[in-house]
Amino acid sequence: MEHTPASSLEWGEAPEENFTGRVWFGPLSQADDRPLNALGVLFGPAARTDWHSHPEGQVLYVVSGAGRVQTADGETVEVGPGDVVHSPPGEEHWHGAAPRSYMMHLSLTTGGDTEWTGRKVSDEEYGQG
Repeated sequence: MEHTPASSLEWGEAPEENFTGRVWFGPLSQADDRPLNALGVLFGPAARTDWHSHPEGQVLYVVSGAGRVQTADGETVEVGPGDVVHSPPGEEHWHGAAPRSYMMHLSLTTGGDTEWTGRKVSDEEYGQG
């Protein structure tokens, strides 16, 4: 068994080159060689990821707050506590908090690093939620 107390998790600010607004994340696993990448991610109000995809897809489990997820084809969903969103392999998308709410989710991926498109989510795209 491996137990990591909450006080031992190392949360840090997400890099501005891939996020808009205040975002913090912390690894939920202490080993870098595991096939599952599990992260806790906390978004400040209106904060969001840039456009990206995952080689083997992504599962998001919303823990608290209110948020949005949008795909490149324009499909947008509003999410809240207990909601699960699955993005299939290679699907371009973004996710983040609603305008007046923090949002925390667990991000679960396998298959390698996030593939960032290098494109920020515009205020117009964000406002479509």
